[in-house]
Order: sequence, then structure tokens, then C-alpha cells
Amino acid sequence: MKKYGLIGFPLGHSFSEKYFTDKFEKANLKNYKYSLYPLEDIKDFPTLLASDNELYGINVTIPHKIEVLQFLDEVDAAAKEIGAVNCIKIVHGDTVKSLFSGELCTFKPSKFKLVGYNTDAYGFEKSLAPFLKKHHKKALILGNGGAAKAIKYVLEQLKIAFKFVSRKPEADMFSYADLNESILNEYQIIINTSPVGTYPNANEFPAIPYQFLTDKHLLYDLVYNPEETLFLKKGKEKGAAIKNGYQMLELQAEKSWEIWNS
Repeated sequence: MKKYGLIGFPLGHSFSEKYFTDKFEKANLKNYKYSLYPLEDIKDFPTLLASDNELYGINVTIPHKIEVLQFLDEVDAAAKEIGAVNCIKIVHGDTVKSLFSGELCTFKPSKFKLVGYNTDAYGFEKSLAPFLKKHHKKALILGNGGAAKAIKYVLEQLKIAFKFVSRKPEADMFSYADLNESILNEYQIIINTSPVGTYPNANEFPAIPYQFLTDKHLLYDLVYNPEETLFLKKGKEKGAAIKNGYQMLELQAEKSWEIWNS
């Protein structure tokens, strides 16, 4: 049996288990299983690993994408630059070749190596690209957690200027109270990386001044459950282009599967 799964907390909103279960069934992979592992405290992660030697890959979601780094043996270059991991490859075996140095590393029997990646960046960039217009020069990133780090990385690669918006802003960030018509006229991409609006709290939405949105704006919500959050609905009412995070989920999941099987 080869097992894979998702760690995070809470996980009631996640589509990952169904996505991979359906994938395994369609491919007739009877000895493969994907499960949810709701870990409230990241300190329980080693216990999970020790309890099951059939685990070969883990996805990581809120709130553990940054804290999980402390448990990894290696982190690939992009994930290291991003500073957050959402995909872990569990390499089993007595002797394996280092994925990055080319050196042979010897393990004791049943020992494994944890290698971290960030597939969020890949999924976000591929799903965002078709929506970008020439006037989309600047972006607001709502939230500054692990997911936001991947978004920052992609925007830097695309040469799109950005500012973080946070309830507890640090230097060079906006607070939600700072946002006004002038700022929204300047920043015409708005990306929600926070869990606000996620099922079952679908009646919530980020506190931005929606009255200043126009048909030149692009609203991207990493939330995908519900399919259309209030954040997106309010943008659509003002003529803005909208995009939820489901395609990003699919793309990052397929990238994770590619990594686990490489």
C-alpha cells in the first residue's frame, strides 16, 4: 500500500481527499490511498510519520506551511526562496541518492527522508496567466501567511508590483483600514490568500471597500469552497473578472503527484 495525505487544521473544507481518491479509482490504482490528517499542532507531525511506514507523500495546508519546514531534511530551491512548503516527498530506503547534491545518503532500515516543495506557486501562476491584462500592473495580497508567500514569489517572477494587506500590518504593508478609492484604482489585482469566506463560514468576506471596484479589476480567491465566495460575488457585481482557487488546487495536486512519482 502506498499512502498519501493532507495535514492542516481544520480540514473540513478540503477537496483533496476526494480529488486523489477519484484519481486513483480512474487509474485503477487499488493499492493507493489518500487521507486527511487534521493536525492542530505541527508538533504532532513526527508522531504521524512514525505511526505509518506506508506514507509516501504529504500535502500541507493552513496553518502549517511555514512551521513544517523545521522537520524537513531538504527543501528545493523555489520552496526555500518562498519560505513555505505545501508538498512533501517521503523517500524510503536504506540508501538513496540526494535529490539535490547527487550524493549517496545511507539510512537505517525503515528510515526515510523528507523533501519539501511548493506546488502552490506553480498552480497559481498557471491559473492566473489567462486572466492577466495589460493594465494589471499592481496587486494587493490579502493575508500574509504561507499561501501568501507563494503568491508573492509568482508576482515577483511576473514583474507585477504588490503590497500585502493584513489585519496586523508590518512595515510596508497596508491595513484593511488603509484601503481607499485611490489605492484600489492603483492596485487592480486583488488576491485573497486568507481563509476568510471558506465553508462553513461562507457568510464572511475580506473587509475591502468593494464600492471602488470596477470592470478593470481582477479578483482571485484561493478559497474554492464555496465555488463563489462573497468576495468574488461582490467583485462580480462591480464588473470585475473573478477566479476561484479550484484550478490552482488541481494544478498543484497534479504537480505534487508528479513529484511523488519522480
